[in-house]
Amino acid sequence: MNRALLLAPVIAASFAIASAAQAAGNAEAGKAKSATCVGCHGANGQGVAPNPAIAGQPEAQFVQALKDYKSGAKANPVKRGITATLSDQDMEDLAAYYASLK
Repeated sequence: MNRALLLAPVIAASFAIASAAQAAGNAEAGKAKSATCVGCHGANGQGVAPNPAIAGQPEAQFVQALKDYKSGAKANPVKRGITATLSDQDMEDLAAYYASLK
């Protein structure tokens, strides 16, 4: 059997692992990107009425919410405008930062 064919699944898995590692959020980078969030959610993500607390929220849930606001699946014109400028990496970084806060 062709050696390249045997190695193809291993190579594909390696790329998948590398992509997942790159997609992981960086809490320090998220902190640096959080200035826009502070006005509504507080300096530590504690929430400023009527806006909810976001500190300690699970990363996957946080990222999904940001993606939903960006796509319009969750209707909120203010959050849609804010998330429109965020990349997937920005979302991952913000999620890592706010998940790290308790």
